[in-house]
Amino acid sequence: MSTGRSDAASLPSSKDHVDCEELDLDVEFGGLEERKKLERRFLRKLDLRMSILVVIYILNYIDRNNLSAARSRGLTTDLHLEGQQYATLLSIFYVGYIIMQIPSNMFLNHIGKPSLYLPACMVVWGVISALTGITKNFTGALLTRFFLGFMETAFYPGAIFLISKWYKRTEIGLRLAIFYCGILIGNAFGALIASGILGDMNNDLGQAGWRWLFYIEGALTVFVALCAVFILPDFPTTTKWLSDDERRLALRRMEEDTGIGDQTETEQGGRTHGLYLAVTDWKVWWFAFVAATQVAALSFNAYFPTLSATLGYNPTVTLLLVAPPFVFAVIVAFWLTRHSDGAQERFCHMSASYIVGIIGFIIAMCTMNTAARYVSLFLMAQSYGGIILQLAWISNSFPRPPSKRAVCFSLINAFSQLGNIGGSYVWPLNWGPTYRYSFGICLAASSTTIIMNWIFRQHLKTLNKELEREEREKGIKEKGFRYLL
Repeated sequence: MSTGRSDAASLPSSKDHVDCEELDLDVEFGGLEERKKLERRFLRKLDLRMSILVVIYILNYIDRNNLSAARSRGLTTDLHLEGQQYATLLSIFYVGYIIMQIPSNMFLNHIGKPSLYLPACMVVWGVISALTGITKNFTGALLTRFFLGFMETAFYPGAIFLISKWYKRTEIGLRLAIFYCGILIGNAFGALIASGILGDMNNDLGQAGWRWLFYIEGALTVFVALCAVFILPDFPTTTKWLSDDERRLALRRMEEDTGIGDQTETEQGGRTHGLYLAVTDWKVWWFAFVAATQVAALSFNAYFPTLSATLGYNPTVTLLLVAPPFVFAVIVAFWLTRHSDGAQERFCHMSASYIVGIIGFIIAMCTMNTAARYVSLFLMAQSYGGIILQLAWISNSFPRPPSKRAVCFSLINAFSQLGNIGGSYVWPLNWGPTYRYSFGICLAASSTTIIMNWIFRQHLKTLNKELEREEREKGIKEKGFRYLL
């Protein structure tokens, strides 16, 4: 286990040997004003290209969750599903998803070519998603779901790692919110798309509507993947479309953010050294358990159409009612992350979101009133604003070296999927239509998350005091790196 002192000491201040008042660090860009202009142009260009990640994430989540939309429109009957077999189809996805998380991000960090690696994986998962439409029984669906998770595993931790290679701590919260809106938009409009396909294409060419759902969405995924090859950036040192000034600026920004560079400056040892640093850091495992509990608290997401069905409307209206709560969640996520970035604070902002979600769980547990229950779905859905900040906290809490950060993202995300596996079995039909016990489990999980986050915050506060003490001992007057609390 790493100690508080070694954690703090792993991020040396760049001010140890440079007096910033005696050196204009922006002279190579033509001075401070020219640098600001260059930085604005650079961020606009980067944001535009990174926006393809939102589109990919929408398709990623639609491909993953279209099983939920198809459930009530003939899938369970056509595949002859019984008992817990549907829940098993949901959970088996995460088994494949967990297996490849860490190797995938280590490989991505090694090759430095996300513009090729991520779209290649996307093509394969799009084909597998489409093949789900030809399955005839539980075994066939089980195999496609397992391998779908096996291939989708590359995207999420890889995209988070890619974002962390380009954006500073004051910028990453909002960018992660924009990225994570893919999951929220996928939930909202995936249900609308599914409603149209399931309603209008049922029995076209002799195929059930739910089969067309997989065919169409899988083909769309493959098309977007081919486009992404030409749009996605790589890492600052390997992206070809950057000018020399932009490349130097990208590297300088990340160095200024933590006082040390983000490429080879902090790398030591072989290719597996980052893995060793991550698995031997207790903070990583603590954070992984926190993520797993909150993911379990968000397990309602996979059953959202089922929960909206408890409002008593027909299947088409039920799917349409899924969209508004997640549109609301997008709005909350944008405001919350922007405010958190501006305040440079994480714990209180994410806890506020989780507490509102807990209120939603309590309302749903206490009543079957249609209006109150629908309001509770809005309160639950906005909890995604909190988990976006949880992601940003990973990047802020494990900044260097990049190889360790790559493993941290994948390890924490892989471990968190245990929450999805368990959450798949939290919503049995015999607990409906109230699902009181299910909401109680979500409430307990979210409360645990808040408590563990507070303990983690107190530890980071101790590390910041250690960094401050070391600066005083060395006579450094300018404030260096600090963990965000």
